[in-house]
Amino acid sequence: MADTLSAENVHAIFKAYDVRGTVPDQLDEALALATGRAYVRVVGASTVVVGHDMRPSSPGMAGAFAQGASEAGADVIMIGLASTDQLYFASGHLGHPGAMFTASHNPAQYNGIKMCRAHAVPVGADTGLHEIRDLIASGAVTDGFTPAPQAGAISEHDVLEAYAAHLLSLAPVTGRRLKVVADAGNGMAGWTAPAVFNRIGPEQVELVPMYFELDGTFPNHEANPLDETTLADLKARVLAERADIGLAFDGDADRCFLVDEQGRAVSPSTLTALIAARELAKEPGSTVIHNLITSRAVPELVTELGGTPVRTRVGHSFIKATMAETDAIFGGEHSGHFYFRDFWRADSGMLAALHALAALAGADVTLSELLAAYERYPMSGEINSEVEDQAAVMDALEAEFAGREGVTTDRLDGLSVTHADWTFNVRPSNTEPLLRLNAEGRDEQTMAAVRDDVLAKIRGGVA
Repeated sequence: MADTLSAENVHAIFKAYDVRGTVPDQLDEALALATGRAYVRVVGASTVVVGHDMRPSSPGMAGAFAQGASEAGADVIMIGLASTDQLYFASGHLGHPGAMFTASHNPAQYNGIKMCRAHAVPVGADTGLHEIRDLIASGAVTDGFTPAPQAGAISEHDVLEAYAAHLLSLAPVTGRRLKVVADAGNGMAGWTAPAVFNRIGPEQVELVPMYFELDGTFPNHEANPLDETTLADLKARVLAERADIGLAFDGDADRCFLVDEQGRAVSPSTLTALIAARELAKEPGSTVIHNLITSRAVPELVTELGGTPVRTRVGHSFIKATMAETDAIFGGEHSGHFYFRDFWRADSGMLAALHALAALAGADVTLSELLAAYERYPMSGEINSEVEDQAAVMDALEAEFAGREGVTTDRLDGLSVTHADWTFNVRPSNTEPLLRLNAEGRDEQTMAAVRDDVLAKIRGGVA
């Protein structure tokens, strides 16, 4: 049996933003117990909120974490089954640090832990996660652990209805009646969507649920809507039902993707632009964050609407930090994460979905017609290439393009190359020998040309 508490394993599963590994060889209840002890010590928490997803191993590990936190002297509030954004709600609403047991969209053999400070402030590599890792790896919270003089109390508290009410206070759905197909992918949206849609009411939304049964083995398809193949069932159902809109959530329901009435997937950049417009209408002149692989239509539209667009690196810790610095009202990522200042700057797939429904219910047009104003440029989507020396290939690409007329380059995150007619970004993976290409052009032909050119150079080593 693998030793999950070995320094080698602990360093392997503590990532930049969370803990992620396979069960039980990398992640088990012993590791969860130690993490609970270390978390309380690093965060200095007197009370901790703990939630978990529907994976078979999640309740046991959440319980072990709670035991560890209690042994370290913290009271623990168990909220039970939850989506990740429901845990963020509990952290913000109750004012306590929190831990969520989930592996998001990863396959069934995985699990993980997402941690935050009070009010959903993220715990990442530079903000406590590596301190927690090092306490466990050193044995300080295992063999060398001394329990607190008095153990914390462990209690249960249901926040699901309060969560649903809060979301609908931020994006109320009124107007014409909609027919909505929602694919939970057997993930946590199957838990949260009924609470939210029951509160909206059937007179406003006819909900057609798909795969709402909680099942951490994902019997129907992976709960990863970023992979468009997982949207096939939703697209077919939207067409068969003649629905107004389709919603797809990932495993822990912190991301949302849309399918229009024609059965076409909607770019997350388009949804970013739509929500930005709604938030700017509420608070004109506000700042909106977008990461550097969102469509250039996003900053264009924000500027046209009188807002201030701010570009960031990819990743929730960068988005949330920049939102805090700029007091941005909203932030969007091309990966389907959407962040709201009024939701403690946390990401919520369900709140993004409600914004889309509210916009559609308030307009006398189809979803594709509504979104046409926000879809300006064809995008390639993310294309991965296996590359051993990523830095060398990016350097060669920069040398190749930097001297061209009208071209600018920057290294905010990987390599971004921009021209009036097109743009592309190439970023290395943090965990694999991959380069990720995202390209965009003023029309389909231009986008395809730059995509194919750059891809050939990456895969040919940029000779």
